Amino acid sequence: MPAGILLRPTADLRRLGESPDDREADGLAKWVRVRHGVVVRRDVWAGLDSTQRHGAFVRSTAMQMRAAEHLVFSHTSAAAVWGLPRITPWPHHASVTSDRPTARSSGLVKRHIGAVEQRVTLGGLTVTSVARTVIDLARSEELPDAVAAADFALHHELCRREDLVAELECVPAGARGRARAALVVDFADAGAMSVGESMSRVQMFRLNIPRPSLQVRVDDADGLVGYCDFGWEGVMGEFDGRFKYGLTEDVGREQVADVLWREKRREDRIRARGHRMARWVWADAARPRRMVEILGAQGIHPTPRNTWFDAA
Repeated sequence: MPAGILLRPTADLRRLGESPDDREADGLAKWVRVRHGVVVRRDVWAGLDSTQRHGAFVRSTAMQMRAAEHLVFSHTSAAAVWGLPRITPWPHHASVTSDRPTARSSGLVKRHIGAVEQRVTLGGLTVTSVARTVIDLARSEELPDAVAAADFALHHELCRREDLVAELECVPAGARGRARAALVVDFADAGAMSVGESMSRVQMFRLNIPRPSLQVRVDDADGLVGYCDFGWEGVMGEFDGRFKYGLTEDVGREQVADVLWREKRREDRIRARGHRMARWVWADAARPRRMVEILGAQGIHPTPRNTWFDAA
């Protein structure tokens, strides 16, 4: 990540005659403190998303640790370095895994005990493999966060399902979090194209909503209409996020209107094929009752028991 190069120890700044308290001509702070003893330029920090910012924190922590080259960053730290997404806020500590039983945690570093067979060096930082990282997350984090990371890893071909299965098999039967990790491996789907879609699927699973197909192709007499995020018999579902339609903060009103018009035309063509449409946004996906209402209005209702993993 770019911040890995631009992180500056405050001691180095002072040697150059600068100070972490320096300000720009407009009076704003020139530097942002990533953690004690390490800063980054304010304009660089402003351009980083939450995953990149946590990755910068992990790298700055490595810079401040003695013998950091012998450490393997893991769990949420490895996830941030790999660029895996997260739904809940990133923690305020870095995670490392060590095979030394005497390893202890501190305020900013959480140590996990265990062997790491496969390790990867990214930008000078040693981290667990993507597959190992996903399994560690699945064992220790909330289900939505683990699924979002696993979906992303499969969708972007950072690892294969076979890799996840192999890492899961390394976890002893009965070990803490193994059952949840097995669920994540079964649940993960390369067809999920956004964190919002991953969160939506977790809610559907928890609510006993029938399992949908992902990225369902719809055609009409004029050819391809498009792909819908979710599909059931006679019903298509769409998670609507701003970035899905390119609606960033700097998009003008005319562009927004054009995007919305094209999306309306697309939906009209889908409905003309006999499909009902269910649409929801992030706030809806975060509220189970609201998801039941939206899907129920189109005839998709919870079942008495979960059927997601029933044999076909």
